[in-house]
Amino acid sequence: MTDKKPSKTIEAPVNFRDITICDATIQMLEKARRDGVETAFDRAASMKACPIGSDSACCKHCFMGPCRLNAKDPYGKVGVCGATIDTIMARNFARMVAAGAAAHTDHGMGMLDLFREVVSGHITEYRIKDVQKLEQVAQSIGIEIEGRTTEDIAMDLYKELERTYTQVEGEIPFAQRAPKKTQETWRKYDMIPRGSMREIMEMMHRTHMGVDQDFENLTKQFSRTALADGWGGSMVATEISDILFGTPTPVAVEVNMGVLKEDFVNIIVHGHEPNMFESMLVSVNEPTLIQAAKDAGAKGLNLVGMCCSGAEMMSRHGVPHAGNFMSTEAILVTGAVDAMVVDVQCIKQGLVKVAECYGTPLFTTNYRCHIEGATHMQFHEDRPSECTDELVIKAVSRFKGRNKPIEIPKMRNMGIHGFSHEYINYMLGGTFRGSYTPLNDNIINGRIRGVAGVVGCTNPRVKQDWVHVELVKELIRNDVLVVQTGCSQVALAKAGLLTPEAAHLAGPGLSEVCETVGMPPVLGLGSCVDNSRILIACTEMVKTGGLGDSIADLPVAGAAPEYMSEKAIAIGQYFVASGVYTVFGVTFPIVKDTKFHDMLFRRMEEEWGLGKWGFSPDPYEMARMMIEHIDKKRKALGIDKARDRVMMDFADRQKLEA
Repeated sequence: MTDKKPSKTIEAPVNFRDITICDATIQMLEKARRDGVETAFDRAASMKACPIGSDSACCKHCFMGPCRLNAKDPYGKVGVCGATIDTIMARNFARMVAAGAAAHTDHGMGMLDLFREVVSGHITEYRIKDVQKLEQVAQSIGIEIEGRTTEDIAMDLYKELERTYTQVEGEIPFAQRAPKKTQETWRKYDMIPRGSMREIMEMMHRTHMGVDQDFENLTKQFSRTALADGWGGSMVATEISDILFGTPTPVAVEVNMGVLKEDFVNIIVHGHEPNMFESMLVSVNEPTLIQAAKDAGAKGLNLVGMCCSGAEMMSRHGVPHAGNFMSTEAILVTGAVDAMVVDVQCIKQGLVKVAECYGTPLFTTNYRCHIEGATHMQFHEDRPSECTDELVIKAVSRFKGRNKPIEIPKMRNMGIHGFSHEYINYMLGGTFRGSYTPLNDNIINGRIRGVAGVVGCTNPRVKQDWVHVELVKELIRNDVLVVQTGCSQVALAKAGLLTPEAAHLAGPGLSEVCETVGMPPVLGLGSCVDNSRILIACTEMVKTGGLGDSIADLPVAGAAPEYMSEKAIAIGQYFVASGVYTVFGVTFPIVKDTKFHDMLFRRMEEEWGLGKWGFSPDPYEMARMMIEHIDKKRKALGIDKARDRVMMDFADRQKLEA
């Protein structure tokens, strides 16, 4: 269905069912093959991953190299400068953390800039929607709110959070939200971030040739850099987004490619920043633009999200979601997308060619992200509708000129999303006495074995969605409550696991709690930047009592089964540095049986009292490892015997229902 004759015929080396469990994606990949259109799945199949790079056994930080060491004999030789395998791997890992932290931190700083301009009155198109959240966040870092105006509180909050980025000494503001014992451990090893700009800058300096050449010292600095992301940039982004755009509460949302409508103008927004998406939501509800769509022969405008900005809008406003990262090319193959609008992060350059093949306009909107071949239309926060109204008009024009056959997969799946920390607190304890006590009590008595965060991307090196789904099924079957963010959340929604009815797949204890509260066994929290919600939830579990004094004491674990980006490495490291056992799938960029591997996979937990890394590409092994860790923490807390009791008695049921 291309205007140009395809340069080659795409031959799938494997059955599409071997590379994804998403039926909608399979349908579109089959169509793409017929149309001679290449996607990331094809490129991954035809391009082997570099075995030296995947083990991080190479160094290209200076021009005496690149130096290639032997992963099978890691101590057999060193680099030209004398750098050992441990120094090389630690430097490479540190740079991944720095890049990932920079992505989230830059996003958070952009949100804070917008907040400042709204509070000062320079931008009027946005406003503070959640005053209660503003006051809660301000109080959490010691800002007085009694008898003060919203504007005064907001400006003080801005000034305090600005230190997250610009401060060169001291501690970032949100670090004080962590449990006291966790903070003490950080201070013992000099890990509390001063300011994210300084930490990222220093991290890059230390990894330059001839600077820091001690893997243990590098580990302390990249942990501090990662914490500047989790307790800094990411947390700022989430909290400011909630204050400006509203804190999510549970909402039923349809996901999968069936949310496209052939007789509507379909606009997809894909990326990570909510500002433009929020304005787009206003534009598609503008009566004159709706009428323009009808005048073009459409029934109306259909706004759909993809990837993480889609997950955020799904959780906050109930905007339908078309699919996760590895489906972003496939959905263009429908021919039904009248505009794909992107901002930053996780945007494949390959989208340009696929969009061109199906006559879909691809628009970039952020000055940080231009793509050769895409049309750039700069979005300005002080006049957002100028951009988003024009994007709608462009989409209407494309609808009017559609000249390709339309094929939309009919798959649509309903899920419940929007479980912010604040709503979980309310859901468990009620309006007047919101509390995590019922959660802690049910962990202590064994109905809930523990909590797992399953997050992250999808990756064409593994079967799309499969590891996420199988891992979560195994966890909930063993009474582990699962919380999710990002592309993983969409994978589970497509599998039907984000509904209360999915409780029947959980173990007897977890299913009983879910049925009593009326919640799914898997709770969707938002985009990947919203992993900071999990940090706050862990802190609240410690604060509530009965489960130890630090995050490292909790019977919790984390996983990114199909990760693919440096952001994921930064996220994983800030969870490990916060005290959470974190297991990654796909591959891990470290050579086993080295001192640096031992640092990440054992010593950080056993010697420093934090978390540690784990790795397995197999979902069942991953689940076993996570459950084993949760049981180890239960035993250390002295609650390992409580699981013998399964059925609730009447008094306990009344307490939970309250």
